[in-house]
Amino acid sequence: MTKLARSGGWILVCTLGLLLLNSCSSIAPGNERLQVNLTSFALSPDSPGGPRFNIGLQVVNPNRDPIRLAGIAYSIEVQGNRILSGAQNDLPVIQGYSSADIVIEASPNLLGGARLIADLLRGPGDGLDYTFKAKLDPGRLLPDISIEESGRFNLQRQVP
Repeated sequence: MTKLARSGGWILVCTLGLLLLNSCSSIAPGNERLQVNLTSFALSPDSPGGPRFNIGLQVVNPNRDPIRLAGIAYSIEVQGNRILSGAQNDLPVIQGYSSADIVIEASPNLLGGARLIADLLRGPGDGLDYTFKAKLDPGRLLPDISIEESGRFNLQRQVP
């Protein structure tokens, strides 16, 4: 009887967990994903202990309800090598149908940078592929928002 009661308890806990997950996913049905635009990139003027970079982001909320972000984790890769990464938790509330400009600070990954330099020395090619990845945390009840933007820096000189 004890084993049956224990297994029944686990079934109850699992059922309640599934119901909670289902209800959380329906808190904001039909919401569109946040949009993140990279707006600036500069060496931080005051970076004790090594270079750090300030990255300007514009976060656009295309939905009616405000979103309070608990945090963001991010990275920048060039040619598949992670060269910058960081995390931040001091973020503004993004009101509905509006945007907020934030500046995040990223630290260089020396090993990723060394691998990138080695790749470039082997032959730079005609361009560099880059990827910006970010995971925004809108709080405990909502799922994380993952954003990935990729592109290519063209290194060929354009002749008019």
